[in-house]
Amino acid sequence: MSISASINRIVSTFVAILQTRLELVTVELEEELIRFATYFVYTLIALFCAGVAISLGILLIIAVFWDEHRVAVLLSLIGVFSALSVFIAAWLRNQLINKPRLLEHSIAEIKKDAELLQFREQTNESEEQA
Repeated sequence: MSISASINRIVSTFVAILQTRLELVTVELEEELIRFATYFVYTLIALFCAGVAISLGILLIIAVFWDEHRVAVLLSLIGVFSALSVFIAAWLRNQLINKPRLLEHSIAEIKKDAELLQFREQTNESEEQA
């Protein structure tokens, strides 16, 4: 086998690997975009529904206790919603810190390819020396 044939084969293999990895990157980006859009839409819907329910609930509670304990009820509601907001913010922060890295699978595949190519290079060198 000639050197030019070997070089052509190596180049074609490298181009095929690169094409596969770029396709993987594209698929991962598309999945991430769809996932983000879905989360965003459902979050907006949930926030709207929760806001309406909370507003109506607060009005009902205030109306029921208007004559007797309106200040205590308002302070209690403020405390509950403040605690909920702190809890949700902490949960969201934890989710953002622990989310998977962007393109994690693509990077892992590229690292495996690089290791495999280095192993093949070392094997070829040892065969040539023998």
